Amino acid sequence: MATVTYDRVTCQYPGAERPSVTGLDLSIADGEFLVLVGPSGCGKSTTLRMLAGLEEVTDGQIFIGDRDVTDVPSRDRDIAMVFQNYALYPHMSVAENMGFALKIAKVPAAERRARVEEAARILDLTDYLDRKPKALSGGQRQRVAMGRAIVRSPQVFLMDEPLSNLDAKLRVQTRTQIASLTRRLGVTTVYVTHDQVEAMTMGDRVAVLKDGHLMQVDTPRALYDAPATEFVAGFIGSPAMNLFRTRVTDGVATVGTVRVALTRTQQQALTGEEVTVGIRPEDLAPAPEGTGLPIVTDVVEELGADAFVYGHLAPVTVANTVVQIDPTETTTTAPDGGGHEIVVRVGGRATPAPGATLWAAPDRDRLHLFDATTGTRLPD
Repeated sequence: MATVTYDRVTCQYPGAERPSVTGLDLSIADGEFLVLVGPSGCGKSTTLRMLAGLEEVTDGQIFIGDRDVTDVPSRDRDIAMVFQNYALYPHMSVAENMGFALKIAKVPAAERRARVEEAARILDLTDYLDRKPKALSGGQRQRVAMGRAIVRSPQVFLMDEPLSNLDAKLRVQTRTQIASLTRRLGVTTVYVTHDQVEAMTMGDRVAVLKDGHLMQVDTPRALYDAPATEFVAGFIGSPAMNLFRTRVTDGVATVGTVRVALTRTQQQALTGEEVTVGIRPEDLAPAPEGTGLPIVTDVVEELGADAFVYGHLAPVTVANTVVQIDPTETTTTAPDGGGHEIVVRVGGRATPAPGATLWAAPDRDRLHLFDATTGTRLPD
């Protein structure tokens, strides 16, 4: 097993206007399961492929353990990669697919068979060793691809969106198996996904990337409770955090009828006149009329025990003055950066009708404040 270190790593493809990854500093502990997540084009797959030796490093160094592998050929890095398309040989049996890399490495047949059978036992594939890939389900094929990596006993597992070809139910089942398996084996694992739910449920830590820059790396709980930037706040969480941009007057930010007093430290850290107030959908609760935020219901998404109300802010009256909240100044950031919707989680048996106005008050202990100019979190 081994640690992995990216030391100020940059990758810029020939002819590209800007680097795909810029100055990446990231340390991954021995045996850790780290997930790289972010929107399409953020550089997460490039980050993984540089570690695999499939992309050239423009600047910086990559270490596996104490060994500088920046210029080491992929075959000599002692890593195993699992791709999203499985890449199984259709004419070979499951056992032959899993043991192929060992055969190329001239591992004796008896040892090869023993390692394949052990991996098959771990992955519950013992009954399928003689079958061809076409006779397997998508989830079984993905487990075969995992088995092919396991038998090599690598220092590092690399996984590039391995579940993207599976249906929703199978993805949930398989991601649980992968996370449990890698922890049991104790192998350092770097996992790429665009699905933030997958990232949150699988990773010991999650690294969020945007436009080739590392925005934040932390435990799933820390990312959720204390996002370092407005981008991370809007990306992590499903549905996304509601983000309202508003002007600060006399140290107070107002959203709807909610007045948020900034501390002296927060006021000193603010670089402009506007602040972004973040509220998770589950941190908004139905409130009496005139209290909190007036939300005109557009769509109700019923999930059984819970429901999500999607709507928009209505005009409110403050001190006998009607205040119209301009949607160009009040924004809700989705993972793709668009949309102005407001989302509230309510009980599944008490949902408002479309067009109705729902008043919802935030949990003041769970508000998030960001500098609207820089996008960074204000100190608590």
